Amino acid sequence: MKPVRYSYGITSALLIGGAAISLITGNPAGAQVAQNDRVEMDNVVPRAGAPASFADLTEQLQPAVVNISTRQSITVETQANPFAGTPFGQFFNRRQPNNNGPQTREATSLGSGFIVSADGYVVTNNHVVSPDARARLEEVTVTLPDGTEYPAELVGTDPQSDLAVLKIDRSEPFPFVRFGNSAEARVGDWVIAIGNPFGLGGTVTSGIVSSVLRNVGSGAYDRFIQTDAAINRGNSGGPLFDMQGNVIGINNAILSPSGGSVGIGLAIPAEVAAPIVNQLIAGEEIERGYLGVQIQPVNADIAEALGIDKDRGELVQMVQPGEPAEQAGLRAGDVVLSVDDQTITPENTLSFIVANIAPGTSVPLTYLRNGERRRINITVGRRPSEEELRQQQIFDDEDETESGMTPGDTSSLVEDALGLQAIPIDATIARQLGVSADTQGLAITGVAANSDAARRGLTRGVMILAANGRPVPTLEALEQIIASARSEGRGAVLLRVQARRGQPQSVPVRLNDD
Repeated sequence: MKPVRYSYGITSALLIGGAAISLITGNPAGAQVAQNDRVEMDNVVPRAGAPASFADLTEQLQPAVVNISTRQSITVETQANPFAGTPFGQFFNRRQPNNNGPQTREATSLGSGFIVSADGYVVTNNHVVSPDARARLEEVTVTLPDGTEYPAELVGTDPQSDLAVLKIDRSEPFPFVRFGNSAEARVGDWVIAIGNPFGLGGTVTSGIVSSVLRNVGSGAYDRFIQTDAAINRGNSGGPLFDMQGNVIGINNAILSPSGGSVGIGLAIPAEVAAPIVNQLIAGEEIERGYLGVQIQPVNADIAEALGIDKDRGELVQMVQPGEPAEQAGLRAGDVVLSVDDQTITPENTLSFIVANIAPGTSVPLTYLRNGERRRINITVGRRPSEEELRQQQIFDDEDETESGMTPGDTSSLVEDALGLQAIPIDATIARQLGVSADTQGLAITGVAANSDAARRGLTRGVMILAANGRPVPTLEALEQIIASARSEGRGAVLLRVQARRGQPQSVPVRLNDD
């Protein structure tokens, strides 16, 4: 997924939504009317469909859409003079008198935004106004369609949802637009996007809503409106309007093999963005719910291994110690089916639902354990910072080929069924793998290159701790689980594996034919 921006952009995953859909801001000019309110009053667009031309609609809305530019300073360390201390060093020092210290360079970025109140609050993407870790934001300028420039104050940002709010000021009211209800958007509805692609201000494109709940796997909280209206670099932060002139989305990213528009644009839904924008304007801290689990959607292979319906629920890969999930009794290998009485699906993920629940709230949670359906109450915690979450990696991708192990007796059944060679973990092998001497399980000593296990990333040195929820201290134990799965007509087993210096993870591996 490519963020539609010029530089220093990061497209964050979506995090929270909310019931509120109307943007509430201070409006000192109470008599002012939003530009999209005029659309309905003037009956610019027939409700039955798209007009013969988008010109009248664009004329009403374009005054509230702005260009955003930033100036940033980047500090870079220059390389030391490689000829220092030699007869040639003085010559190079003359050419580069400051070559031994840091240097500051200037960078810029461009994007789009829109005014949401008469007193000058502007909404855009966070990646439009937030430089990377090496840079410092020096200046933000907002340019109106008439070419007038205003210095902007950065009111607040939310990197996790990729939203930001700016403030500009002048004596007379600004033209502005309001958020609409994106929940009412339907696949096939006409939309128009207005923005600043490639620095070409005031560009208008049209298309339809291609999907209303698009999850592209960019993060735990992504949920986008997909459109085929042309969106390119520089459209970031610009509005996506429906035919009544309501802002139903904030243009955010594109899916493209080339970096240019290929008809798959993604916009943050208004129902997600509006509550966050309200909180940023009010100066409130944005808090999100958290359970403390690493999860994976239940795909066809996991469903077959566990004998459950596919495309429903999410598999718990790991439970963070001391967090709400552990306190409520959830374990790795449980399949969460619903939370707060909302069914978990690929479009309505566990993370997205929980993020919408206020920390401290107790909600019901339904899950499967060993085929048994259970229901508990769980008190939602507060989501840690992104830096803290980055420390919680569940699998070590380091190459494990140099394990120092020598293959011993292996099982022909395990090798034929899974494409794996493995031996029981003893104290010597445990020491080589860096785990405690009392660790029980199997250590993989070889993986067939054409096996499903290899495609799943299993390598020499990875430990198998359990299969289908049962411990496997011996090869015989794993053989029995494989035989049982085959007798029940299942085509896969769910292995609980752990890489050296990694965390346990559940991986479905398909069985080879008999």
